[in-house]
Amino acid sequence: MQAPGSYQSIPAGYPTATAPPSYEEATVPQYGPAPGSGMKNMGDPAYNAQPMPMPMPMPVPNAVTVQTVFVQQPVSFYDRPVQMTCPSCHEMIVTHLSYNAGALTWLSCGGLCILGCAFGCCLIPFCVDALQDVDHYCPNCKALLGTYKRL
Repeated sequence: MQAPGSYQSIPAGYPTATAPPSYEEATVPQYGPAPGSGMKNMGDPAYNAQPMPMPMPMPVPNAVTVQTVFVQQPVSFYDRPVQMTCPSCHEMIVTHLSYNAGALTWLSCGGLCILGCAFGCCLIPFCVDALQDVDHYCPNCKALLGTYKRL
């Protein structure tokens, strides 16, 4: 251990600090590119030349194309006409209704037969639209768009 204030010598091979340059050795800093760096100086007439056109980007071989898909809310079909866009002809339409005998119609007919309406009165449910299933059709392209089942 050395006494405070004494200096130890630096072994050979270790970097040492150098003294700062004197005032006479100091140089004025240059502004702009260093000579020989290949960059143009603002005072150079070639610096004010026409700008180079930007190269067109090359297409990326693994580029992914994005397709936007619009999802329409599902349409609920009831026993009334529905205003909607037809998925077949893509027109804004009001559906055309067609009534067909469904499960409720046949159960009503069977129930009337059991109650004793066997002389043709049991066929009344086939004439009542409120007891039949409803098919919705496009009036333009006649495509079946959906069915409302009562039971």
